[in-house]
Amino acid sequence: MKALAAIIDENKRLTVSGVLNFETVVTLWKQSLLLLAKYPHVDIDLSKVTASNSAGLALLVEWLKYGKQENKAITFSGMPPQLQSIAKVAGIDLILSST
Repeated sequence: MKALAAIIDENKRLTVSGVLNFETVVTLWKQSLLLLAKYPHVDIDLSKVTASNSAGLALLVEWLKYGKQENKAITFSGMPPQLQSIAKVAGIDLILSST
């Protein structure tokens, strides 16, 4: 069964839903670039993410890198506990929460 994920633009807030894994993050990354380019500040709402692994964490880091390179403020809200745990183990939980 193929994992599903989506990213929706809700006026300067991008809502991510579904599963963040090696199958889905590349497509989400590509879709997000057009959306991120529209705004100087974007909040990425992760409250509808149902599961994630390290690929999901890598996607968040790439969004932060993109924001820094493009001088855009990227913040995260609604981070699920599973993703918070992975970030903590990786030692980047403070970086993600300080955005």
